[in-house]
Amino acid sequence: MCFAHGKPGRFLPHTWVNAEPVPRFYPNVVTLTTGDLDVDEQRQTVRLLLSSHLPGRWAVKDSFKSLNLARLGFEILEEANWVRKIQPKTEAGWKAEAGPMVSGLSWERAGPGGDAFPAVLFGDDNFVMYSGRRDGAIVAGGTFYRADNVVGLSNVVADSDEASAVWRDLALLAAVTFPGLPVVGYESGHELKAAHKAGFEIGDPLRIWVKARD
Repeated sequence: MCFAHGKPGRFLPHTWVNAEPVPRFYPNVVTLTTGDLDVDEQRQTVRLLLSSHLPGRWAVKDSFKSLNLARLGFEILEEANWVRKIQPKTEAGWKAEAGPMVSGLSWERAGPGGDAFPAVLFGDDNFVMYSGRRDGAIVAGGTFYRADNVVGLSNVVADSDEASAVWRDLALLAAVTFPGLPVVGYESGHELKAAHKAGFEIGDPLRIWVKARD
């Protein structure tokens, strides 16, 4: 998403970091490794970004819940857990656009539109967004990104009473779009319970830190 908006950031051995304002709801720092030396380097990266006076309240995705950034002026935005699911088998020739699935929604692959969804984003073959409709209205959705032999699932939207069915549908969509790869993501609260009910394994905890208000 950051790359599509012309702000790709930079991969370090232990961290992904972006020293520019990023799209809404996306962090400026994501930790990639764990271990005492890595944690020290990650804290130093956060300190350097703080010294750059990045505007607004920006976030750090603490992927292994191994950082304590309270003394650096951050507060906890969210506690979550990783989730993972081995893809289900699908019938040959099955198409997502063919009709309703477990949820009863009709799913379609989304395309570019407006500043929020630039054409360059959908020009990346690793990125896919799906929306689920009921009676013509969009009521659910999710995005996939293929990387490092997994498919990342994020931005899941669903009504609470049908969230589990939506998660099942999204797992099927991933199996059709990116066959043979496990699906991973992270959730908390009711969404985490819905993912687990849909057959996703609950994994290790993570934490999202956000710069405290001045």
